[in-house]
Amino acid sequence: MTAAATEAEKQGSVFGAVHLGYLVIESRKMQQWHRFGADAIGLHVDELDADTLRFRLDENECRFLIRRGPAEDLMAIGWGVDDHETFDRIIKRVSDRGVPIVEGSAEDAALRGVERLWRFPGPKGIVQELFTTARTTAQPLRMLTSGYVTGDSGMGHVAITSRNPASIHRYYGTVFDSRLSDYIDENVGGLTLKIRFLRVNERHHSIAVAGLHHLPVDPIRTRAQHVNIQVADLDDMLAAYQRVRDLGFRIAWTVGQHTNDRELSFYCVTPSGFELEVGWNPVVVTPELEAAWQPTTYQGISIWGHDTVHMTDNLAQVREALRYLRRPEETVPALSTPIGTTT
Repeated sequence: MTAAATEAEKQGSVFGAVHLGYLVIESRKMQQWHRFGADAIGLHVDELDADTLRFRLDENECRFLIRRGPAEDLMAIGWGVDDHETFDRIIKRVSDRGVPIVEGSAEDAALRGVERLWRFPGPKGIVQELFTTARTTAQPLRMLTSGYVTGDSGMGHVAITSRNPASIHRYYGTVFDSRLSDYIDENVGGLTLKIRFLRVNERHHSIAVAGLHHLPVDPIRTRAQHVNIQVADLDDMLAAYQRVRDLGFRIAWTVGQHTNDRELSFYCVTPSGFELEVGWNPVVVTPELEAAWQPTTYQGISIWGHDTVHMTDNLAQVREALRYLRRPEETVPALSTPIGTTT
C-alpha cells in the first residue's frame, strides 16, 4: 500500500488504495481493433477467440478487454483494490445505500485477468467492477512501445461528459473518496464547459468529467469521451502518433501539452468512436504535494498544440446529437446524493 493510502486508511478513507485496472469495450469491429491496438498504438494483443481480444501494457494479463457486441462503447471500468479490508469497506458503502452488487462469474473474472470481481452500477451506464487480485503472466510482451506507466497510478484515466457533473463528482467521492485535482474552463462554440478532474491515488486524475449545463443535448454518442494510457518514453508517444497517421486511423487532436497536469499527448479515434489519448509525463500528486494541494481553475485545455483535425462538420455533429435527444443520462442517485437528502 502506498504512503498516501496508508495515511488515508488511518482516517477511514480508501483514497490511494484504488487503481484503474482494466477497461471493457464492446464492438463488432474486431479486426479494426486488432490493427488499431497492435499496429497503430503498439500494444500487446492476445486474440483469445474470434469474439475476444485482450490488450496488455505490462505484466497484467488484461488491461483492455474487447468483446464482440453491438454497443461500440466502453461498457465497464475495472478498479483494483489493494487489500480485502479496503474492498469490504467499499462494498459496504455501496450496499448500505441500497445499490445492487453482483459477483461476476468465473468466466468474467478469467476474461478480465483477475481472480474474482464484483460489479455495481456507475454513471453514464458504465458498470463499475472491483477486484483485489490481478493475474499476471511471465509471457514476454510483444509490442512496439517500450513500456507504459501503471503501478500505483493505475493504467490511465477515463473522461466523460455529463449534464450533471456534480452528481458524478459526488459518486466517486462516496465510493472511492476521490479528491478534486482542479478544473479547466474551456470555450467550445461560445459555451464554457467546466471540466472536473478527480484523483483516487497519486495519478493527477483517474476520472475527468466535462459539464454540459448549457447544452440541450450531449453531443457525444459514447459513454466515454476518451480513455487515456501513459507511455514511459516520449519517443514512444511520438512514434505512435506517426503510426496512427500512417495507417489511416483518425487523429482527433494533434500533439500538445495540457494546462493542468502538463501531460504531453495526442488523441486519436478508436474503431468504436470514442477517443484514445496517448500521453507522457503528467504531474504526479505525490504525498509531499498532496499535503498542500489546492484545486485551481485553468483557462483552456492546452498550453500549446492539441489542434483539431479530421473533425466532422457542425451539421453532422448536430444530427448525431439529435439521435440521442430523448436518451436520459443514466445516474446512480443513491451514490450521488449526500445521506439524508432526496433527489
